[in-house]
Amino acid sequence: MVAKKAFLAGRQEFAALYGVRAQQVTSWLARGALNYDHAVIVSGSPYWLLSFVRDFGAMTPRGKELDQRLLKQLVASQEPGVWARTKAEIPPVLGLQEATALFGLSSQQNLSAVVRQGRFVPPDYQLSGSPLWLLDTLIEAAPEIRSKSRTVMWAIVPQVEAALRQGCYTGPGSVIVPRGKAAAKALRPGQTV
Repeated sequence: MVAKKAFLAGRQEFAALYGVRAQQVTSWLARGALNYDHAVIVSGSPYWLLSFVRDFGAMTPRGKELDQRLLKQLVASQEPGVWARTKAEIPPVLGLQEATALFGLSSQQNLSAVVRQGRFVPPDYQLSGSPLWLLDTLIEAAPEIRSKSRTVMWAIVPQVEAALRQGCYTGPGSVIVPRGKAAAKALRPGQTV
């Protein structure tokens, strides 16, 4: 049985709901007006509980107007779903990086190509331009994916599955990797990426 998915919003959806550009969400994070307490990190990107995003505008000092029409569209695109209030209510969600680790693939590009070509299980979410799956969706689909493949084994790596289920996965995609100026500041002198 596939777990009920929680309604989520990525950076692009968060911004659109408040009529701002995605860079504004980054600015809110930098200024401390927003944090990751109500977000899960999937393939190095934050996905906030939609219940938190919905209430965010009322929590800010100057108030922000939420686009109710867009909120209804976002909810409809994720049905069936639930309005989770805490991250603990979110079943394990995987992006390309976590799915690559789950199946023990050598690179994310292999999986990206399979997804683009429509030869993989449809995503449970399509947020901020990225496909996302519930862990249970991929586990249930693994036998069918395996049966259609001539070259890849599509074997589940038990340690990765267990870590994802227990909420202690620390593999690829589990943290936000700084990019741009933030990445340059994060490096110590003489350190390379």
